[in-house]
Amino acid sequence: MKCIVTTCLFLVFAFKVTAQDVEQLIISQDVENFWQAYDKIITTKDSIQQHNYLKTLFLDKGTPGLTAIMMVRNYTAQSYIDAINNYPQFWTSIRQNTFKAKEFASDIEADIAKIRNIYPHLKPAKLYFTMGAFRTGGTTLDSMVLIGSEIAMADESTVTTEFPHQLAHLPTYYKTNPIKSVSFNNTHEYIHTQQKTTIGNTLLAQCLIEGVAEFVTVLGTGKPSMAPALTVGKNNEGRVREILTRQLFNSFTDFWFYSNADNEFNVRDLGYYAGYAICEKYYNQAADKLLAIKEMIELDYNNETDLLKFVDQSGYFTKPVNKIKKQFEKTQPRVTAIKEFKNGATNVSAGITQITFTFSEPMDDRYRSFELGPLGENNLLRLTKFLGFTADKKSVSFEIALKPNQQYQIIIGSGFRSGTTYPVSLQPYLVNFTTVAK
Repeated sequence: MKCIVTTCLFLVFAFKVTAQDVEQLIISQDVENFWQAYDKIITTKDSIQQHNYLKTLFLDKGTPGLTAIMMVRNYTAQSYIDAINNYPQFWTSIRQNTFKAKEFASDIEADIAKIRNIYPHLKPAKLYFTMGAFRTGGTTLDSMVLIGSEIAMADESTVTTEFPHQLAHLPTYYKTNPIKSVSFNNTHEYIHTQQKTTIGNTLLAQCLIEGVAEFVTVLGTGKPSMAPALTVGKNNEGRVREILTRQLFNSFTDFWFYSNADNEFNVRDLGYYAGYAICEKYYNQAADKLLAIKEMIELDYNNETDLLKFVDQSGYFTKPVNKIKKQFEKTQPRVTAIKEFKNGATNVSAGITQITFTFSEPMDDRYRSFELGPLGENNLLRLTKFLGFTADKKSVSFEIALKPNQQYQIIIGSGFRSGTTYPVSLQPYLVNFTTVAK
């Protein structure tokens, strides 16, 4: 994202950066390599040959940015092969746009220079224009900004008629001409490289992670955000805050981020707005504006004490966030019983082959999660087969295989969630029991 082609003033320091520096900071060779592979892949229907072209012409020549974006978004070779084979009209329509990365060099560098004026502690990062398979237009890993050019470089003329339902959000997004927001979006991602993490443990933490990047980008560059969620959020501020309050401490983000899940606002990524609004209030009430920016960028978003203090100081919510958390915990569904024996029992028969967990309310049967207990893997209760939920969704059963004279543990995790319109994550529950000797 940082690429200097003119003389720029950073506070009191002036220096000139050459085209060679640009090459070191904006790296786009993955795009060229992709199209070399693409041109060969489309000449054959032989899947082995297609994979060979992809490997030798694209993957093996990949930059660290390609390696990173594949890891972060779980891309495989098959992800690329499927995308190439399934959407030929799309690739034809976007091809020329993907070569324009360096045209944005001066704009991106100017924006980064403006950010440094309000946050002098800005650390260097490299910007990789690479190619993905429709799971991100921009993300980060460590000090690398990773741009998925197949999303970020699209415009309203990009052909999307071949896209399936799971990509239904992209036609609407492409109509906003995302290529015109490349500089802004890359600055947003650049700010992520300055944060302690880009993955929050709760919805509230994720709102702040994204909201900080969006707010600082708007404030620093003077450019408006093009995210539809910000407009919708401002127009529905009270209702958004009401719904957000119910879900602040969810361990999943549902429709608030990166999802096409249905919601009453008919817009995705409202978490960007929520975090932006909190940051805006925090900044406006701060006496030292530069310190406020430093605090929001360097905040430890997964340190609950620091996070709640920051949010309370913003004044965004009408009550202390700790009280909101306590109210949330009261609404969380719980495991109320194990059907076959009492949790904590030390005399469980090793002949039991099924275990059933009962919940306090109906659950969404699409989701479940488990974690290791305190004793670790050696004492893990292994669920050998999923048997399903009951009709009322208040119980779920699994096959198990037990050994005598063994202590077992497993945590029923917060990935389980209620089946309400605005679901709430399960309060984690430790299953702990011991079988008797034969």
